[in-house]
Amino acid sequence: MRLPIGPGALVAAAFVGPGTVTACTLAGANFGYALLWALIFATVATIILQEMAGRLGAGAKLGLGEALMAAAGPRWSKIAIAGLVFTALMIGNAAYEGGNIAGATLGGQAVVGSQTVPRAVWPLGIALFAGSALWFGRYRTIETLLIVLVLMMSVAFVASAIIIQPTWGALLEGLEPRVPKGGTLTAIALIGTTIVPYNLFLHAAAAKERWQHEGGVTMARRDTVVSVGLGGLISILILSAAATSLFGKGLEVSSAADMAAALEPTFGPSARFVIGFGLLAAGLTSAITAPMATGYAMAEIFPSTDSAVQRRIFRIVSLSILVIGAGISLLGLRPVTLILVAQAANGMLLPLVTFFLLVVMNKKSLLGPYVNNWATNIAGSIVALVALGLGMRGVLRALGVWA
Repeated sequence: MRLPIGPGALVAAAFVGPGTVTACTLAGANFGYALLWALIFATVATIILQEMAGRLGAGAKLGLGEALMAAAGPRWSKIAIAGLVFTALMIGNAAYEGGNIAGATLGGQAVVGSQTVPRAVWPLGIALFAGSALWFGRYRTIETLLIVLVLMMSVAFVASAIIIQPTWGALLEGLEPRVPKGGTLTAIALIGTTIVPYNLFLHAAAAKERWQHEGGVTMARRDTVVSVGLGGLISILILSAAATSLFGKGLEVSSAADMAAALEPTFGPSARFVIGFGLLAAGLTSAITAPMATGYAMAEIFPSTDSAVQRRIFRIVSLSILVIGAGISLLGLRPVTLILVAQAANGMLLPLVTFFLLVVMNKKSLLGPYVNNWATNIAGSIVALVALGLGMRGVLRALGVWA
């Protein structure tokens, strides 16, 4: 029996990257299970938005970039929106790609030891792996590869939970929505690293390519719930492992690699290995999906009737993101300025794309029988308001107004 997992696995692979792994680790280490509710909310919100994106691709047979340009109106409006999307995805994902490759490097070093393989070899090898997948792999090949990597992450973090054994009573208490003292920014980080604007472009384009037949919308909806739910479960397991093993211990932890090292004296080499392996898989998946999403979006925003030209745009854009990210990681740079610009651009893009998605999904002329119902509109509006709040926070933080 075929697993009910498809393009949604790309979304899970994208948001469960080193950034999410680190955010979940810090949330668990610093606040125990108290912020578990924020992670669950983020997972449900992501399912709501990604279900719409999947329905747009599978039902209307449109990528989000295509729909965005078609509904933009006057030429100046198209230019402004294209410029914003270009800035957010090209600059933002290039900066974040450096973090993806650096995260995968830390995971690899945790698995085999930091002295076994020279550090410079890891970014080059990871970039070569991701670049080969993007250049030679067809969509179904890349999808299968990412499904395998997501399942590997699942196995790794399930194993870590078995080794560490979460405190179930405290875990259930974490379902109560409350923010502990000093936990506001961490709660926002958990939500912000899960609800990712470029995933909406990625999912719509992937669903359009995967499901060309009738009945694709039903399969896309099931795929979204299963795949994004699995990604949320992985995040919950990471937070739980950190909460059980590190909360209240007074250990300095800034990443999952630190957690892996901190756990080895108590839980043995197996803890370091499984967590490092999970971080490696998380970095590899995001190292593929961030360039892939950018390539899809740019090919849709600058369309061509020639499929060879479209493929060329996709390759040039995606490999450019990968090369820049590898360079940042290889040089050991901390791309603070780029990330601040990316936060500002993504901060503006997330609510814009969310509200636009709601508008598009209510156009019967475009979606036909697949338009949103009232319940989906209410749920989507709530998520859109949260996205607006997150977007304002991202812009203010980039401008130095928000700490």
